[in-house]
Amino acid sequence: MTKRHRTALVGLGMVAGVHARSLLDLESRVDVAWAFSPTEARRSAFAAEFAFPLADRLEMILEDDSVDSVIVLTPPNSHLDIVQRCAAAGKHVLLEKPLEITTDRAAEMVRVCEEAGVTLGVVLQHRFRESAGRLAARLAEGGLGAIVSCSTSIRLWRPQSYYDEAGRGTFARDGGGVLLTQGIHTLDLMLSLVGPVAEVRGFSTTSSVHRMETEDLVVAAVRYASGALGVIDATTAAYPGFPEKIEIIGTKGTAVLAGTSLSIAYQDGMREAVEPLTTTGGTGANPMDFPHEWHRAVIADFLDALDEGRAPRVTGRNALAVHHLIDALVAAGGATVQPAE
Repeated sequence: MTKRHRTALVGLGMVAGVHARSLLDLESRVDVAWAFSPTEARRSAFAAEFAFPLADRLEMILEDDSVDSVIVLTPPNSHLDIVQRCAAAGKHVLLEKPLEITTDRAAEMVRVCEEAGVTLGVVLQHRFRESAGRLAARLAEGGLGAIVSCSTSIRLWRPQSYYDEAGRGTFARDGGGVLLTQGIHTLDLMLSLVGPVAEVRGFSTTSSVHRMETEDLVVAAVRYASGALGVIDATTAAYPGFPEKIEIIGTKGTAVLAGTSLSIAYQDGMREAVEPLTTTGGTGANPMDFPHEWHRAVIADFLDALDEGRAPRVTGRNALAVHHLIDALVAAGGATVQPAE
């Protein structure tokens, strides 16, 4: 038997609708006790679509003993403070990526939750795509043999109007550009498939395509801890936006994960494929052009983790690994990746 949960949404910005639809799908397991934003306009816009109780103060959630978990959807620079307050109130937290605007603040958040004994899950939903799950299973079975190379391409498009919104693409609010805000999903998936990166050599810049503070173009060569080699390139300057791609070469075959599709060519002549969905996956001008099912899967796994007394598939400590990699990619110039604690 599974417990019925009561959760609250904290932050009603662009991604809130995806989470709300996911929670409606999971209404047999979870009730939404509150939906919070300090901004009246956002509360009104959200209420026009979703009939959840509204809160105009975070304290309404923290002081509600019936709420066992909180889904935090606020800008990255607010995460540490909000998660600290939730942990102090004994609320489990599912947090939209990234953890925080710096890795030090992210590590502090993880420490706080561990010391408080609350579960911290992170929304890195690319791991929950069917194609990603199939590839992970094949790698676990040794189907591709020893991995000799893994290369990742993240060529997205965001128009200047995207970065003209207050705070977008700034260090103060977002902490970083294409890597921490967009590429983090694919980089996390890459690490979950082939393991940690040991060394990075490359370049990071803000291209002439955008007026913004943080990076929108990164290219690097990487060496994995396993000894495999590869390249990573990431940008939001590639009009009109293309599916993110992870290509893994093994001693028994090659796999190409491109957006929601997967193709595997084995050296024995066998082929395997997952067909792509009819969506851009948010790679173009509309970052929300993707189905909510992946977020629903993240939330369902988080609820399962609470019910079963286990860690969710993506924990705060898991997510520190991709933060360390992003730090090294931004620094470039032969930076060495700090191992995840």
